[in-house]
Amino acid sequence: MSLLVVGSVAFDSVETPVDKIEKALGGSATFCSVASSYFSNDVKMIGVVGEDFGEQNIQMLKNHKVDISGLDIVEGEKTFSYGCVYRDDMNIRDTLFTELNVFEKFDPIIPNEMREIPFLLLGNIMPALQLKVLDQMTNLKFTVCDTMNLWIDITLNDLLEVIKRVDLLVVNDSEVKMLSKDSNLIRASKKVLEMGPKYLIVKKGEHGALLFGEGKIFSAPAFPLETVFDPTGAGDSFAGGFTGFLTNSNEINFETMKKAVLYGSTLASFCVEKFSTKGIENLSIETIEERFNEFLKLSSVN
Repeated sequence: MSLLVVGSVAFDSVETPVDKIEKALGGSATFCSVASSYFSNDVKMIGVVGEDFGEQNIQMLKNHKVDISGLDIVEGEKTFSYGCVYRDDMNIRDTLFTELNVFEKFDPIIPNEMREIPFLLLGNIMPALQLKVLDQMTNLKFTVCDTMNLWIDITLNDLLEVIKRVDLLVVNDSEVKMLSKDSNLIRASKKVLEMGPKYLIVKKGEHGALLFGEGKIFSAPAFPLETVFDPTGAGDSFAGGFTGFLTNSNEINFETMKKAVLYGSTLASFCVEKFSTKGIENLSIETIEERFNEFLKLSSVN
């Protein structure tokens, strides 16, 4: 089935203990769309960029058969840019600059022909914009939403309204505790589920992810890698792989989502092996399946 992805498109300047890169393609909508394209053959992306975005980046998205007719290219403006430095353990990053540019006036208007799309992935953008998107959709079957600590801090009421209306929320371990005001991860997750979503995914970085729902818990490992080049986009790649897999599933339940979590983790593991989207740009289905099977072995006792 079709998948609509709404989020940011950006240029990232990133320095890690391994290397650094400037003005590399990034943004939640970008990573989500590319990752999901390996499972869904009808991914449509809504975002905004400046005239500096470049034909090479447009062509990369087209190569993945991502429908970018909803990508607004604003003449005379620059694309959203972000810069950061990761510390040695890669779990903490220091922001160097944030230049919203064209993204400051991002107004996600969904074309009429896209409003009946059944699957929606809301990238990590301002909750008020996520609400605006939800208000325009008319035939949703399943909605996945990502968010972050900033929105919990400054737009909590809007975020709580979003959470009530989505099927699955994606947060990291510190964010779920912050949102629930509970320091215990399990209690915190149950409290967030009581806020409205049917399912919850708690990302734990190098320690994997937890899936909550239907009164059950599933723990997925992280793939052991000797070298991580760039964690930027890993969470978005996870969300894209997860949601893309669901669009091809005959039914959506906890068992299906367990597999989706592992596929999402698989895409995230490829993402961190290179800067920008390079780690997920040229994968084959065979390569994805091979690593997915390695994930299965990591958590198997047979």
